[in-house]
Amino acid sequence: MLLTGAEGTIGTAVREHLGDRFELVSLTLTPQRFPSHVADISDLGAIQPAFEGVEAVVHLAASPAIETPWDEVLRNNLVGSYNVFEAARRAGVSRVVFASSNHAVGRTPRSDLLEVGVPPRADTFYGTAKVAAEALLQLYADRHGLDAIACRIGSFTERPENARALSTWLSPDDCVRMVDAALTAPAPGFAVLYGISANTRGWWDLEPGRRLGYEPADDAEEFAADVPASEQDHADAAYVGGPYALDAFYRPAVDRQS
Repeated sequence: MLLTGAEGTIGTAVREHLGDRFELVSLTLTPQRFPSHVADISDLGAIQPAFEGVEAVVHLAASPAIETPWDEVLRNNLVGSYNVFEAARRAGVSRVVFASSNHAVGRTPRSDLLEVGVPPRADTFYGTAKVAAEALLQLYADRHGLDAIACRIGSFTERPENARALSTWLSPDDCVRMVDAALTAPAPGFAVLYGISANTRGWWDLEPGRRLGYEPADDAEEFAADVPASEQDHADAAYVGGPYALDAFYRPAVDRQS
């Protein structure tokens, strides 16, 4: 298994907990204390050697900030994802697990059970790149026979930090369970799942993940008494993407100062 973004927060959890279950190869942007291929995913030629001889790729590398300038999002999150998928194809990799995001559907009004078939509706440039990368991954699955799973990750933290996260939290342990299931599900073709824990207040449909073998075990409700209420809570619950779908991130269609 090749793990891109192995130095990140999710990458660290996957590397530390699945390294003994899979023969692990890491791809990082900068040198690390653990063995890794060092290359920028925006450079297809530079990353290609890391893919040789691996059977599966877990693609986590990206600019992680939700509100990121378009040039950076385009280079790292979209061109970078194309390069990873194309390098996988050239190397004969049979499976790709992709870290997508809830922000791919972030402008969708929040409901009690959001299904994976809801139309894409990004809330930011970051979310837009995730929509495009999901579509690109499906093209590679359809055209080249890849098994490919897009995991729309919610709020990945050690513990839920606000009221929205009581619904959208993905615990580190459940994240590892999710990636493990995505790597081992028999012949999934192209599939999408929501990457959240088994939260009592969860907004999103966990059945697609369960059909692939993802059985989350943690529940954000365990921490509910420690999460302080905020005046922002009601607004943050209006859309799937929380605050990133609200007025603070709106832009005029035309910049009248230019």
